[in-house]
Amino acid sequence: MRQWMLRITRYADRLVDDLDGVDWPDSTLSMQRNWIGRSPGAEIDFVSPAGSIKVFTTRPDTLFGATYLVLAPEHPLVESLTTSAQKAAVEDYRQQARRKSDLERTDLAKEKTGVFTGSHATHPATGQPVPVWIADYVLTGYGTGAIMAVPAHDTRDHAFAKKFGLPIVEVVKGGRDVQEEAFTEEGVVTGSPPIDGLPTAEAKKKIIPWLEQKGVGKAAVSYRLRDWVFSRQRYWGEPIPIIHCKGSCGGPVAVPEEQLPVMLPDVERYEPTGTGESPLAAIRSWVETKCPRCGGPGERETDTMPNWAGSCWYFLRFIDPKNERAPFDPEVVKAWMPVDVYIGGAEHAVLHLLYARFWHKFLYDLGLLSVKEPFLKLRHQGMVLAYSYQDERGAYHPYDSVDFSTDPPTLKGGGKLVAQIEKMSKSRGNVVNPEEVIQKYGADGLRLYEMFMGDFEEAKPWDVRAIQGVARFLSRAWRLVDEWEPAKAPTEDTHLRLRHATIKAVGERIESFKFNTAISALMEYSSALGQGATRADLETFVLLLCPFAPHLAEAAWERLGNKPFASTQPWPTYDAALTVNETLEVAVQVNGKLRGTFVVPRDSDEALLQQRALELEAVKRHIEGKSVRRVIVVKGRLVNVVV
Repeated sequence: MRQWMLRITRYADRLVDDLDGVDWPDSTLSMQRNWIGRSPGAEIDFVSPAGSIKVFTTRPDTLFGATYLVLAPEHPLVESLTTSAQKAAVEDYRQQARRKSDLERTDLAKEKTGVFTGSHATHPATGQPVPVWIADYVLTGYGTGAIMAVPAHDTRDHAFAKKFGLPIVEVVKGGRDVQEEAFTEEGVVTGSPPIDGLPTAEAKKKIIPWLEQKGVGKAAVSYRLRDWVFSRQRYWGEPIPIIHCKGSCGGPVAVPEEQLPVMLPDVERYEPTGTGESPLAAIRSWVETKCPRCGGPGERETDTMPNWAGSCWYFLRFIDPKNERAPFDPEVVKAWMPVDVYIGGAEHAVLHLLYARFWHKFLYDLGLLSVKEPFLKLRHQGMVLAYSYQDERGAYHPYDSVDFSTDPPTLKGGGKLVAQIEKMSKSRGNVVNPEEVIQKYGADGLRLYEMFMGDFEEAKPWDVRAIQGVARFLSRAWRLVDEWEPAKAPTEDTHLRLRHATIKAVGERIESFKFNTAISALMEYSSALGQGATRADLETFVLLLCPFAPHLAEAAWERLGNKPFASTQPWPTYDAALTVNETLEVAVQVNGKLRGTFVVPRDSDEALLQQRALELEAVKRHIEGKSVRRVIVVKGRLVNVVV
């Protein structure tokens, strides 16, 4: 058992350490580290009426700043600690906590909640009483299921203390008002007699021997490890290839490789057994078999594998889907892995993504994979919400009864409406049918608007009026090409710098998933081309538009006389020197208030900027009759005249 635990903890350390090599959202990286991280620290005893409360902390140097304790709602001492006056509130809170997943409970962004048990414990260093609370952000699976809260130096504890009016005591100096914001970095210890004046790293080392000498604590390491139950009691899922021998072997025997895979029996009914066993247990014709080793009677394992048994490595099979000799060819996988970009919901942050990484490292250790991590870049898509419209009585009205030509929208036939952003729901009349959108605005209109709505990772509302603007842009884009006449094209490449700047902007924004701002750059570029465009301008515009509106782009590419397809052409390149404007706009302030702007060559010196600023008529009016004390020039940005 000890060998297995050492092996598992080594995997846990690798799962944490290797996160430094991936491009994932900070929130997801934090959640994975919090879920599986190795945490060296100390276990400290707080004496309470219900006995010793053992807390685990990674910051024993902040012990003197602990002003209250927080227990997980499931902690075994909660019932004994809860006073009669608090019993109802505590039990109600525990019921609410049971309905939440660990993912919901550890979400750093959620508002802190908790309930006072009514009891106090004795602080092992100061001897003072500290209140004992329960809160769902503490989990029984991490440490001891209890924490000492140091609100001055922990963000979550600080938010909790501010909400419930608990003391905040500074014990690490960091040049910050800890009453307003927690100081969570390293600093110099204060208000802690045994370690006063020591830097954090040294204080951590010295406080643990002091705790051990007093008999109130000891050094400890905590792993945030949870049981990953692999078996499921259901009909569907891959059968586990094990036969329980009832003969001379007398135990579990693996199904021979030549008999794999074990298939589910084809039956009409697979209701639950009522005994807690898998429905397969009732299908005796499938269960009863022979032991492949001794030939005696045996029974198949009736539990099946979970769905993540496949989702942990499906991307490897996708690379080599027709291989009948092995799950995948390591050489083929070597050519394709790792996955460049993975798009998935944030709800998978510590489940599927964690299982897949664990599985991947196991295959890597077997020599079947050549890379340590499966997914280099990860992005979470935001939810698409929608406006709903209610009349004065609170009744919802579907979009086909709303007049969007008015501002704000009103009810057709008259009547005020109140708009609000909500999840799409038939009952609210705000469900958007993609087929209807495509029928009205085309597939490109739907596709382009979805990317233009807002930041990729943020929730954003569908707006019936905003998609009309996108449709107008696509119409203008087509007219640019359709009405273009080579004979009337400008001979001078007037948009050279703008073209190169647009190529750079669109490419970089696509790479960073800023699709909405990439489309904005294309809109600006198309507006400029409306004043006259060369073939190079139009071809570049069409190629940049292709990822967003492929149908229109392909038609436009052909309209320009090009073959075969826009989507098969190389991505446009740019000259970095041509992406920088030769001129820049400088703002002018008088006593910090904006009074005008002017345009000058980019390499203009400070003397010229000051001269041009003082020549502006608006500036002359605001300094007339006053003495100019000084002129502050921020080169390339602004000039501030102080009078």
